[in-house]
Amino acid sequence: MGTSSYRYAARSFRLTQGPEGAALRHERLLTWRRETTVNRLEHPTRLDRARALGWRAKEGYILVRVRVRRGGQRKRAIIAGRRPKHKGILQMTLAKSLQRIGEERAQKHYPNLEVLNSYWVGEDGKQKFFEVILVDPHHPAILADPKISWIASPTQRGRVYRGLTSAGAKGRGLRHKGKGAERMRPSRTQNRRDERRTQVKVIP
Repeated sequence: MGTSSYRYAARSFRLTQGPEGAALRHERLLTWRRETTVNRLEHPTRLDRARALGWRAKEGYILVRVRVRRGGQRKRAIIAGRRPKHKGILQMTLAKSLQRIGEERAQKHYPNLEVLNSYWVGEDGKQKFFEVILVDPHHPAILADPKISWIASPTQRGRVYRGLTSAGAKGRGLRHKGKGAERMRPSRTQNRRDERRTQVKVIP
């Protein structure tokens, strides 16, 4: 059985991440840094990943590259007296991943579309770059395709903000099953609500 073209595409992208592809990687990142934060693309950088995550070269699919700043939150130093460890300016890490933030920024830029998925394409010392796949839920080509028409359902509206993408599900802890993950479904918030309802108030 021969090797598929997508396997070759994945291998060529991995070569750009090694020392032999440093020049190409440097030139690519230099170009991406000069672009806007959300930049629409004609073709995916990683064809194998885009196809695996649902992208198709047909009408109704939009591909954008999003730039997200790396690191935790930037906090201004307070001037009141306090121990350095209690100043609250270091290690202020967000609960969301940078990939999930990039998906939400793409959704905000294209409010009439829905985020299908995303994948990593590069990073430097200050920023990370992701390519986000968006779908037009009102396009006739999407509605006529039984493989993707489910995204036109009202339950999928604003799906990226509710953690329904792959990156969102990972951040919600839905990659784990069984022991230790009992309170992850349907969500941690819903489990806390259920616990409050079942608590019995003890009257002294």
